[in-house]
Amino acid sequence: MLSKHRWWRDAVIYQVYVRSFLDSTGDGVGDLAGVRAGLPYLKKLGVDGIWLSPFYPSPQHDHGYDVADYCDVDPLFGDLAEFDRLVTAARRLGVRVLLDIVPNHCSSEHPWFTEALAAGPGSAARARFHFADGRGPDGAEPPNNWHAMFGGPAWTRVTEADGRPGQWYLHMFTPEQPDWNWRTPEVPAAFERILRFWLDRGVDGFRIDVAAGLFKHPDLPDSDDPEADARTRDSVNPLAWNRPEVHDVWRRWRTVCEEYTARDGRERLLVGEVSVPTAREHARYVRPDELHQAFFFDLLSAPWNPDAFRKVISEAMQDIAGTGSTVTWVLNNHDQVRTVTRYGEPTPGSSGLGPARARAAALLMLALPGAAYIYQGEELGLPEVVDLPDDVLTDPIFRRTGSRARIRDGCRVPLPWSGQASPFGFTSGAEGAKPWLPQPEYFAEYATDRALADTRSFWHLYRDGLHLRSALPQLGDGTLRWLDTPPGVLAFARGDDLVCAVNFGTAPTPAPVPGTPLLASAPCPPGVLPGSTAAWWIRDL
Repeated sequence: MLSKHRWWRDAVIYQVYVRSFLDSTGDGVGDLAGVRAGLPYLKKLGVDGIWLSPFYPSPQHDHGYDVADYCDVDPLFGDLAEFDRLVTAARRLGVRVLLDIVPNHCSSEHPWFTEALAAGPGSAARARFHFADGRGPDGAEPPNNWHAMFGGPAWTRVTEADGRPGQWYLHMFTPEQPDWNWRTPEVPAAFERILRFWLDRGVDGFRIDVAAGLFKHPDLPDSDDPEADARTRDSVNPLAWNRPEVHDVWRRWRTVCEEYTARDGRERLLVGEVSVPTAREHARYVRPDELHQAFFFDLLSAPWNPDAFRKVISEAMQDIAGTGSTVTWVLNNHDQVRTVTRYGEPTPGSSGLGPARARAAALLMLALPGAAYIYQGEELGLPEVVDLPDDVLTDPIFRRTGSRARIRDGCRVPLPWSGQASPFGFTSGAEGAKPWLPQPEYFAEYATDRALADTRSFWHLYRDGLHLRSALPQLGDGTLRWLDTPPGVLAFARGDDLVCAVNFGTAPTPAPVPGTPLLASAPCPPGVLPGSTAAWWIRDL
């Protein structure tokens, strides 16, 4: 029986990147039936819910984040009947289901966009998007100087029905992803219908893509730094992101969710992908009448340094938790280099410090007050696949820029489940079936069956941490208190007697407090916290 309590405040949610989780049909692409088959594994791990990446009908120019129909399932992943079976199975196991919703942009194959192309300038159909006349002779220059997040101009010119070059449309990601115009009433009304469609099918909430987006400056003026978004791969253009009008949208969506909660007492969750400069601005999105939570990416981007970790944690606890929400911690996701690689400092003949640091960071995250999100494969200690050949890369960033810098295919390689060779149990197809991205041979070392059998694996660290997190009253929703520590060590107390400590250095360091060790990210001699290790203690009072 799912609790009616405010479950989301300290929940641990597992991000399922559907196309890379488990393939039930043998076509090399993961699907909803595969997710359903993997639910017992996730229940055993101990997560409270799952977040599904987009599975809607889509031409897949950006792996489903270019949505052509928000109220159906792409045949690549199954159908609505399979989705309903997945929700029913998850409910039976006590696992919540969140959907990824994409309100900033759609697919260029969405019926409303194809209608806009046919309707012509000044039409109501074009008002649903950002169409504008070009500048310069014959309107041959874009309406402003903005650049897209994934490289290149943020505008594409269309050919009108009479064959002449016409207006331009705005796309802050790729030309296949035109931005919605949320100032046109039809757009917010359509998304409210979309929310209700999925809530009526039993979902427990939504992860909101680009939640600081939606609204653009009404005059679409030039930017002082037009390439900032492309250069940083972040939403930093203040004319296109984090506009004040967006908060009214989240207030309305919160009202819709609370309407459903009032019917059955089962609280629905809104968690936003909010990329803003400071924790204080982040906090504006999680005020009591807006989003329940928003991902706090500062921990993910912090360097492996105790001062940096303490700073971002302190700011989050002060500004975000101060709103009455809880912080939503994350170390990995489908857009970022995996921690094992990101934290690594390889040396000749060594895999580097990445795995030890990733284990320590995981234990630290799970000890923090609030919610935590785990990206699939994180619990296996998967590294980033950094040597994919150019001819298999699918990330639109690579297609747009020709550069491999910060592309995302490496963290999206399908999971290894079993066996010694690809496809490692990922696909159930005939012998020789190939996953949609190639798996390296070394994935055999990280296969799920091997991880479950090895009590020293990443999987057991995550499983033990999740089970202790749910069993210990000191953990979860609450506060923390920083402790004095030796240099290079970060430690905080939860409640009166539970301590989490991390040694960021490389030399053995005495444990910061005497007590009973509960869990460590690596074997710890009595009274010692080795370098790049985290541990939980019940301290002697």
